[in-house]
Amino acid sequence: MSLGFKNSLFFGQFNTVQLGSSKSRSQKHRILSIEPVRTSVLDGYIVPRNIKGKIDNLGKVKLIKDFVLRSKSVLTVDKEVDVDGNGELGRERSNYDAIVIGSGIGGLVAATQLAVKGAKVLVLEKYVIPGGSSGYYERDGYTFDVGSSVMFGFSDKGNLNLITRALAAVGCEMEVIPDPTTVHFHLPNDLSVQVHREYIDFISELAAKFPHEKDGILKFYGECWKIFNALNSLELKSLEEPIYLFGQFFQKPLECLTLAYYLPQNAGDIARKYMKDPQLLSFIDAECFIVSTVNALQTPMINAAMVLCDRHFGGINYPVGGVGGIAKSLSKGLVDQGSEILYRANVTNIILEHGKAVGVRLSDGREFFGKTIISNATRWDTFGKLLKGETLPKEEENFQKVYVKAPSFLSIHMGVKAEVLPPDTDCHHFVLEDDWARLEEPYGSIFLSIPTVLDSSLAPEGHHILHIFTTSSIEDWEGLSTKDYEAKKKVVADEIISRLEKKLFPGIRSSIAFMEVGSPKTHRRYLARDKGTYGPMPRRTPKGLLGMPFNTTAVDGLYCVGDSCFPGQGVIAVAFSGVMCAHRVAADIGIEKRSPVLDAALLRLLGWLRTLA
Repeated sequence: MSLGFKNSLFFGQFNTVQLGSSKSRSQKHRILSIEPVRTSVLDGYIVPRNIKGKIDNLGKVKLIKDFVLRSKSVLTVDKEVDVDGNGELGRERSNYDAIVIGSGIGGLVAATQLAVKGAKVLVLEKYVIPGGSSGYYERDGYTFDVGSSVMFGFSDKGNLNLITRALAAVGCEMEVIPDPTTVHFHLPNDLSVQVHREYIDFISELAAKFPHEKDGILKFYGECWKIFNALNSLELKSLEEPIYLFGQFFQKPLECLTLAYYLPQNAGDIARKYMKDPQLLSFIDAECFIVSTVNALQTPMINAAMVLCDRHFGGINYPVGGVGGIAKSLSKGLVDQGSEILYRANVTNIILEHGKAVGVRLSDGREFFGKTIISNATRWDTFGKLLKGETLPKEEENFQKVYVKAPSFLSIHMGVKAEVLPPDTDCHHFVLEDDWARLEEPYGSIFLSIPTVLDSSLAPEGHHILHIFTTSSIEDWEGLSTKDYEAKKKVVADEIISRLEKKLFPGIRSSIAFMEVGSPKTHRRYLARDKGTYGPMPRRTPKGLLGMPFNTTAVDGLYCVGDSCFPGQGVIAVAFSGVMCAHRVAADIGIEKRSPVLDAALLRLLGWLRTLA
């Protein structure tokens, strides 16, 4: 989802707390621990070893009062935030090992990983706080997550806990609250499925809904576990660095071959090998839609497996104080490592000298120079705006032939009276009421986060936060007068709230205490993303991840990081992108080992593979 700290916590008082400490959500819920998942084969299925012996029992398991719609855009803040940045950087020609454009999670992970290797890094952020779509804002006593509240990669075990590792690299820890249910699906034909933290509980519930498909369910998710365990056994670094790749292959040949086998495959094709029930296949589409904003046939199997298993292996863990605290912690850690972050720094141009990226120019005329430039903007923004006037490289042309911009979102941030929600309400919900065909249509499906179910400190006493978002195209919002634009936001929000009131929470409209609505134009304005997009979407059925570009670009010295790079959208994916980018850049600036001959050969090979997509 398709992702703040209050008062003393916000202003840098990061008392480190052991990751994994938990706070009970309700006395009726027990926070479940999960052993490290190793696989074993039982009756032909790949399953986590800790559920061995239980598999045979599957299938037997037991808004309207009038409200004032704020005219201010959803990402504004009540006051300028005092952030740990270097706001007094001068206009001199400073030289850095790397300059990072944008402080989204991908950019911050790349920056901090480089900083701990000894590189001098400068991060430039257009807004007044870090995080991008994983940022936050405060209003009227509420601390709202800008994007999704579902945090993958935030556990204390394995190799895919990339957020935990990124924080630890700069000496930071955050207290987290385990979420017992990743998401509660409310689907057509009254299909209700809770994705429980424990894998056996989820599989048991799904098999009970589709007892005739028990075998196929086990086989499909079993293949997901094969991929996840292969990924989780490897040291994750740049796939564009041949010394690392050869080393991993010689150490873990079977795991590397497993990933190579699944690289060109999509989740929908594998699901259809094992399942026939149309409604079950539609459920798999919904599972993948959350991962990639497209259906299962268009979702790379590796992406799907990474998310569909990590939610059970490490679990979804919400950071105390809000998702924005992750970026705040990484930014603080970056500065502690001797590097710098500058806010209100709107990069308008990447400076080239003799075809090499050597610096950036800000909207106020300041220029900064470095050995390498890393863009956390989308590839469309990077090559269409920051390099305007330059010929589009052939590989970027090919990328844009294979992928289009995924739609943006309509976001509704609400504060409601707590009594309107049932006591055992889950934190995350996905709603598609009547027609499976509406899954990918604008406003068709609704994702809802209620982070105060886990952390009540995010809202005034006696209130909950509801963050509602649904896909929306920016074309639907352009050409409107200010009056018509605000009126349309109210009409669309009213319809969404009516649907939630009918499906989930009767009386919610009369309980609204606060409400702001952001359109795709809001996302474009504050997150500097072309058309407000949240990453690439294949024009047609892709060949897995083959077509996704990596971090290097055709412009010498310029790298990209984030959701328009391999492996794509989502917090865990962009963190992976950041780790890979830092490794490749570190090798190129001489901090890590490299082989220019092997580098050139591998980059040519990867470029050829992308053409097969």
